[in-house]
Amino acid sequence: MWQKLWHKINNSVTGGALIIAFFSFLAKIFALLREKLIAHNFAASEMADVYYSAFRLPDLIFNTLVLGALTSAFIPVFQKVWFKNKEDGLKLSNSVLNFFLLFITILVVIAYIFTPQIMPLITPGFNDGQMTDVIKLSRVMLISVLFFVVSNLIGGILNSLKRFFSFSLAASFYNIGIIIGIVVFYPRFGLVGLAYGVLLGAIMHLLIQLPEVHKNGWHYKFILKFDKNLKRILKLMLPRTIGLAAGQINLIVITMIASTLTTGSIAVFNYANNLQSLPVSLFAVSLAIAVFPTFTQAVNEKDSKSFSQNFSRSFRRILFMLIPISVLIVVLRAQLVRVILGSGAFDWDETYKTAQTLGIFATSIFAQGLIPLLARSFYAYEDTKTPMSISIFSIIINIVLSWQLAQYFGVFGLALAFSISSIINMMLLYIFLHFKLPNIDDNKILKAILKISLNSILAGAVAYSTLIFLDVLLDTHTFIGIFTQGLGAGLAGLLSYLVLGIVFRLDELDIVKKMLRKFVLLFRNGKH
Repeated sequence: MWQKLWHKINNSVTGGALIIAFFSFLAKIFALLREKLIAHNFAASEMADVYYSAFRLPDLIFNTLVLGALTSAFIPVFQKVWFKNKEDGLKLSNSVLNFFLLFITILVVIAYIFTPQIMPLITPGFNDGQMTDVIKLSRVMLISVLFFVVSNLIGGILNSLKRFFSFSLAASFYNIGIIIGIVVFYPRFGLVGLAYGVLLGAIMHLLIQLPEVHKNGWHYKFILKFDKNLKRILKLMLPRTIGLAAGQINLIVITMIASTLTTGSIAVFNYANNLQSLPVSLFAVSLAIAVFPTFTQAVNEKDSKSFSQNFSRSFRRILFMLIPISVLIVVLRAQLVRVILGSGAFDWDETYKTAQTLGIFATSIFAQGLIPLLARSFYAYEDTKTPMSISIFSIIINIVLSWQLAQYFGVFGLALAFSISSIINMMLLYIFLHFKLPNIDDNKILKAILKISLNSILAGAVAYSTLIFLDVLLDTHTFIGIFTQGLGAGLAGLLSYLVLGIVFRLDELDIVKKMLRKFVLLFRNGKH
């Protein structure tokens, strides 16, 4: 009974999204612990700036060529081949793996050799000591990219087969590796120990996925066949790669600008960015990943009705979850930052800066959450050019605005530029998707936006009122006091949002109902 139920959950969009969301939540718990430990030890200091800056070079290679480009191009082609002939699918996946492993290895070696020449361009505001440290950390982190190449291709295979368990669990093990780096390696090896933790996390990210992919019929073979399918993947990747490269250049430019601002600006930006990305990855990215194989299948079967229905439903579900979260984060930003990061070296001044930055980021959380879904809608049609063009345009806007706004508002200006460009990116993707999918059901989506926004604003007002009320009753200069204040106001806001949803008859409340039914069903079957 348990196996049957698990199979059903693991092979549906809703069930897949639940699995991904649950383990994404687990991963984010570890991620928050990771950020807590970094903030506790380094606050917004020169060392924290070094740590976050060290990711830029390896991330440029990994995020551009592997994370998004490879998987988005690989899944549609692999699905077609695998379900026609598993042996051909096995050959294709191994050819792709070996090709990219060889290619990325060459890039990593080149980047490793020239790190001393590259990093001064990325962090022009660093002093000699910071520059020495950031080079050491970057070189260690570059090695982790090789493990991520294998890990993410295996993850793409599992997603294609609608097997989400180990793929979703992998992120937790990555964060555990980083935590080990902070707790165990840093005291022994110094700052470079943090990079050893990143490398350990990458290895663990790979190892946790190997058993499930082997169980589902995949195994490694040394095959490198440059056939039409591999060429097709490379062709589909090119626009996506250009778009992602532009995105990484965007982050590099932000790091460059932030390195010239006050000490700790890079750290503050990353602390706030990592916090606001939690709901995006937990609710939106998990749903987008889960629904992508369904989009691809609908396109392959030329079932535009199914595609449109799944898109509209997923779009509204993301809004249902992220708009109220955006409002509550704006209201509770100081409490969130203080509770999550506020200890050790992380003082009230840094709490204020990070909280304000987080509040600015929060205004665009809904847009950031919709971008992965909208982009995958294009990828399902094997169209990577349109998202690429829109992404580049949005990034140019971000860079220009970052340069201008940072002069007046410092790190706050960087967050504001990011939010504005994210909203523009989302809106353009939605507009251009109409050319491929005219029957998106705009009226239903617009109606949902209005209801959800109104409910969220009212819920935010309730949360703010509760916040003020509890401020009188509690000592908010203590951890317990500010935690209780934030928790009480947050629960009041969420409860009022759900009640208002019932009053205004939000269709998207079926998300909550379905989740509860699945958990009840799981409990009953497990009990019996």
